Amino acid sequence: MSSNPVNSPNMKLEVVVFNVVDVDRTKAFYENLGWRLDLDIAEDSYRNVHVTPPNSDASIIFGKGVTPNNPGAVQNLVLAVDNLDAARKDLSDRGVNVSEIFHYAGGPFNNAVENPRVSGRDPEGRSYFSFASFEDPDGNLWLLQEITTRFPGRLWNSPRTDVATLATLLRETAEHHDHYEKTHAKHHWWDWYAPYLSARQNGSSPEEAAAAANRYMEEVFPVLSR
Repeated sequence: MSSNPVNSPNMKLEVVVFNVVDVDRTKAFYENLGWRLDLDIAEDSYRNVHVTPPNSDASIIFGKGVTPNNPGAVQNLVLAVDNLDAARKDLSDRGVNVSEIFHYAGGPFNNAVENPRVSGRDPEGRSYFSFASFEDPDGNLWLLQEITTRFPGRLWNSPRTDVATLATLLRETAEHHDHYEKTHAKHHWWDWYAPYLSARQNGSSPEEAAAAANRYMEEVFPVLSR
């Protein structure tokens, strides 16, 4: 099965649904965080409250009759933040009991080791590796994960490239394609350019992008390989 997103239907994580004991209490908690109230429907035995974190594409739903009656708090709901200190201060200013900053001894989300949480930021200052946490009134645990730089390929839509940058990138692509063209059978240059440019715009190095383009050509046009 191909993992190429170009050939896959669009799927976005939209909503996480969980149980709460007191709907109004939980609604007030999240509104106090500055989360957007999208929906609040109340009927005889049904209540649906839909709220969304600032600038998030995904939301949460809680209420009455929105889930089967399975008790228990949700663990490790993750909020990506680009400034962990600012996020902690904002929560604290809103009266939320937020933890000190920590990192995982065995790497992000590794709870398999003894004493998995280590006080302080990731010693190497890596993106994805520093956290803080807080709970809502029902014990649903949220993690703040500081992400300052995305891993290559983690962005579905690359930012728009200005003309000067695109010209530089095209020249670079042509230089790397020159070697491929000299060592392989005749082909359409654009078939090699496309995967190279895509990889570079998703954060790959020139060498990684060239390797990705070569793999693409081998998979799609195996007759070109010598």
